[in-house]
This record gives sequence, structure tokens and C-alpha cells, in this order.
Amino acid sequence: MKVESYVKNRGALGAELIGVVDIPMAKIIYEQGRCWKDICHAILEAHHLIYIIGWSIYHPTRLLSLRELLKYKSDEGVRVVVLIWDDKTSHDKFLLKMCPLVLAPQYASTKLSIFKQYVVGTLYTHHQKFFIGGLDLCDGRYDAPEHRLYSDHDTFFKNDIHDSTFTSTVNVPTQPWHDLHCKGEGQATYDILKNFEQRWKKVAKWREFKLKNVRHWHENTLLRLDRISWILCPSTSPDGDKKVQVRDEDDPENWHVQIFRSIDSGSVKGFPKSVEEAAKQKLICGKNLKVDKSIHMAYVKAIRSAQHFIYIENQYFLGSSYHWPSYKNAAGANNLVPMELALKIASKISENECFRVYIVIPMWPEGVPTSAAVQEILFWQGQTMTMMYKIIAQALEKAGLSHKYHPSDYLNFYCLGKREPLSSTQSSSQAMNQQSENNALASVQKFHRFMIYVHAKGMIVDDEYVIMGSANINQRSLDGSRDTEIAMGAYQPHHTWAGKKKHPHGQVYGYRMSLWAEHFGDLEDSFREPQSTECVKRVNKIAKRNWKAYVDEDQHNPKEMRGHLMQYPIHVSRDGKVGPLAGFETFPDVGGKILGSPTTLPDALTT
Repeated sequence: MKVESYVKNRGALGAELIGVVDIPMAKIIYEQGRCWKDICHAILEAHHLIYIIGWSIYHPTRLLSLRELLKYKSDEGVRVVVLIWDDKTSHDKFLLKMCPLVLAPQYASTKLSIFKQYVVGTLYTHHQKFFIGGLDLCDGRYDAPEHRLYSDHDTFFKNDIHDSTFTSTVNVPTQPWHDLHCKGEGQATYDILKNFEQRWKKVAKWREFKLKNVRHWHENTLLRLDRISWILCPSTSPDGDKKVQVRDEDDPENWHVQIFRSIDSGSVKGFPKSVEEAAKQKLICGKNLKVDKSIHMAYVKAIRSAQHFIYIENQYFLGSSYHWPSYKNAAGANNLVPMELALKIASKISENECFRVYIVIPMWPEGVPTSAAVQEILFWQGQTMTMMYKIIAQALEKAGLSHKYHPSDYLNFYCLGKREPLSSTQSSSQAMNQQSENNALASVQKFHRFMIYVHAKGMIVDDEYVIMGSANINQRSLDGSRDTEIAMGAYQPHHTWAGKKKHPHGQVYGYRMSLWAEHFGDLEDSFREPQSTECVKRVNKIAKRNWKAYVDEDQHNPKEMRGHLMQYPIHVSRDGKVGPLAGFETFPDVGGKILGSPTTLPDALTT
């Protein structure tokens, strides 16, 4: 979907919302599956600079590799600068030979306590990207819409098998990957550029290179664009600079875009020192710390402004711990997103209006589902779900509607899964006899099924507004002083409910429909109105049917799934109580309690 975006007071912006799916879409203007091609094309087209911030960078990709791309552009004279999280698994020394590379440990502010500095430095990571979204430039991220598990291991996915559930790399399924990403062009990219420069100046100290005669790298690494006459820089005037606009304000495909961050003064250089100046920039002032938590504020504002429905895809979903049934303030996951969603639904119930919330999350967080860390995250997630459904059930009871409606008529959680039939050359006995590290892998091989990992971080509101970036819905991403994150919020002013006086069918609508086409395998008329009772009931019916097909014990002729979207394996009662789905206390094949269990791990690590 080609999206030309606009930033209020920052000029016009071109952007592309990118999905890693590729379903033919009649009457939907959106071309999917282009993300990696677009990134490659953007690198090849670069004339002056390539700045990369990433959680993980991996260059030995097959065909045209990232290393070859960056070296080629560096040899052309393009300034290539890479800033990645300081972890041995997420970088390679080759970059030092061709361009300035700085590993970015999460520097806590030196004014914090010693313990706080240690916690920040060891637990939290940098996730920002220039192509904003969830994808990392590393192995294990590329996927096709078919989300293949075992086919093409020796061809398409050769040497690119990434599955954190199993330690073995032999006979394991390819980890199917679902993600969202977007590309920005125009004046708003200068906000992203400023973010990079602030980050770079904080961590790029010449002595960290541990090389001789490289001090000039630090001093002259970042290009001064204002000194390059043929590069148009945005005006600082209130009305922006029309010379660098991509589209005019009256263009029906125009966009308004804003960039948000989660970051603090311990990770950037350039935040104001005084409380007064910080307040002018909407920064939050803590003890010896200035915090930008605008991603959290953007989510809250968007939810409060919603009138019809909200669709969320996120790698994590937990928060509002102050209202959890247990472990209330102990966990410290106080972000408002889950509570705001529940209160929005409750307010619509009291007004007797339709409102739906659809949330897609992975079946379990990345890792081994029986491990302590994953179990605790699932426990926090279960506490969050229970809190939300309880509020909705109470709202229905108060409105006298509990006999007519169920909490799942308003709020639903889903996951994605894939099941492949055994190939004609592989019998079930052969699958069982393959070398396996444990019973979990043997069971996965037996039934040829596995979850599709949802790594996305996006929210669509009323088919007119979209938030997308690197931030998860948990405390680590939304706190502002933990993980560093970046995101964008965007809408088309000519495609709003207020402007159209009806359901807008702009490119945000097209993007959601393209995602649903991939998840459901096809589109239905009811999907056009997600706020309708007909739609939510139809979605739930398909999701339940897909779950039954996914867990079908028939190896040879399992029930056929329609797409990949399944109900999350929980049961919600009319009074809002949440429990595991009947017969599924643990996840199929791999084990691990679906609603998790508390552990002795530090809450700051798992929230």
C-alpha cells in the first residue's frame, strides 16, 4: 500500500506500511511482501548517508547480503553508520572494517543510583530503526505468506532456521514470522535523523573503537546536512517548508504523521537540563532524569479518541498492574494501555454503543514456554486479561445487559498458527523416529504444527489512524526509561469518519483488510465493519474453528485451517473470569501453562 504521508508543521511525508504477507487483494490497493525489497532498494538508492539503529544486525544473508550492500555503498562514498544493541549475538566485527560501528549499551544516567544503573544496563535494550517497525536486519526474520514449517528447509530457508523454542537446529520447524513495518520519506524523517544523532553522540566515543587513528570517525562521522547545498532541509517556521513536501495539503492521499519515542536522558545527548525547558518539550522529569514517553501517551490518546473499534497486533500485551487481581503494584507494570481499552469498552457499554477490540498476540513469548521467564510473562499477561474482562463484565451487569451480551462480544485475544500435512515422502512413523531432543519436538514433528510468531507492534483505530513502531505493549517498551523505542502515528485527513460522515476507506482501512486477508485466507463482507456484532461473531467462529483444526489429533487427515488466526486458548465466563480452554491447561506439543505462573525472577525483567 503506497502511503504518502504528511506531518503537521513538518511538511509532507511519503511512507509505506509494509506487511510480510502476500495475499492477492481484489479492490484493495495494497501490495504486500515488499519489506525486504524496499529496504534493499533504499540502501542501493542512497547518495549521502545510511544510518542504522537496530536490536540485531546480521549480514551473511544469502543472495545479496546486507554486508555486501553496505560495503558497496560505503565504497561509493556514502556515509554508513551503524548503532546496535551491545550484545554478542547481534553484531559482527566485519562492519568495523568498512564503516563506523558503535555498540550501544543502555547507558543509565550517571546520576542514577548504582543499582539502578546496573539494572538499566543489563535488562533493557535498544530497539529503534529507521525503517520503523518490528523487523530486525538479521537472520530468522524473512518469511513468506505460506509460513512454511518443514518444506524448503534445504532451499528457501537453508542456513536460516531460527526457532528459539528448541536448542536443536536439526528437524526443527522454521519459526514462522509475522511482522509489521513502515517506511518514511519527507520532512518527518528529519525527526528520525535527529533521534539517531542524539543517540550517536551519546554513545559514539572514539576510545570505544579501541583502534588507532580513528578519532576522526567520532568527530566527522555524522554528516552536516545543512552544509550540503543540494540537500533540502526542513524549515523551522511554524508552517513548515513546502519545498520539501511530498504532497500538498489538499491532496486526497495526503497524510499527517508524528514520530514518538520511549527514551531518557541517559541514552541521548541534547535533552534540556532545566525542568522548565523539559516541560516545554513535553518531557517527564524524574529524579535526575528527563524522560520522553510519547509512545505511551500516543497509545492512550488514540484509545481515548476511538469511537468504533481497535485492532492491535503486538508481541506482548501486559500492563495496568495497579488493578490486577493479584500482584497489584508489586510488578510495576503501570502502563495504562490495557486499562484504557477496558474503560473505553465499559463507556461504550454504558452508552449502549457498539465497540470492539481485537488483539493478536503470539501463542507464547519468544523462548521455551516452560521456562521461568516465559511462564512469568504469561502470568502477567493472564492477570492483564482477567482485569480487563472483569471490568467489561461489571459494565454489562451495571447496564443490565449481562443476559444479552458476553464480554467476548467486545474484547477478544487471538494467536496465529500453522499446520502442514505430512508430505507424501514422509510417513508419520518416520516423523516420530526422527532424532528429537525431547518429547516436545517429537510431538511438533508428529503433527507438523507450530505457532506463527507475532513480532508486530501496531494498532489501528477506526480504520483512520495507525500507530506502528518498535514498542511492545509492556512496561519495558512504554516506560520511557527502560528499552529505547521509536514509533510513528499517522492518519489521512481526507479519510476520516468526521470528514466522510461514514466509514473511511482510505489506506489504513486497506492495510487492515490486507492483514485480515492473510490471517483469514480470504475476505468477507462483514470484515468491512469490524465494530459490528456480525463481524466479531464471524471472526470468533473462524478463530474457534481454526483452533480445533490446529489441535486435531488426526495426523493424516486433519481438519483444514482457514488462514492462520485462532482463538487464544482461554475461556472467559460471563462474570469475566479467565481460565485455560477446556482440555488445554498447557500449550499443545511444547507444554507450559497457558496462563503462566509467577517466579522469583526480577519483575523488571519480565514486565
